[in-house]
Amino acid sequence: QCLLSGSWRSDTSCRMVVSTLDKDNRFSGSYLHGPAAGNSEFLSSPLEGSQQDPELAPQPTFSFTVNWRLRDSQNARTTVFLGQCYVNTNGEETLHALWLLREATDSPAEDWKATR
Repeated sequence: QCLLSGSWRSDTSCRMVVSTLDKDNRFSGSYLHGPAAGNSEFLSSPLEGSQQDPELAPQPTFSFTVNWRLRDSQNARTTVFLGQCYVNTNGEETLHALWLLREATDSPAEDWKATR
């Protein structure tokens, strides 16, 4: 059974700490961008999310949002992640996810460059 609670590290050295799931399978935690260990613009940032009930789906899907805290608070950024938690034959849990990053813009004319 796959549970998101705990500490995770990505292939790019990002770190995520997830709280225990509540009764509605929601969680919160913190996310630290990989280069943040050095002189990065990113600070530890809050995350909020939810996952499928692990009793109903042993390898549940999940989603969460990170509202980035930056050294330069003028740049507002939010990332959403959507993925699934897998358990391999050795019982090791792995997360596979896609993400979208949205940066704030000054006008609708700049909207085209705001999402990656």
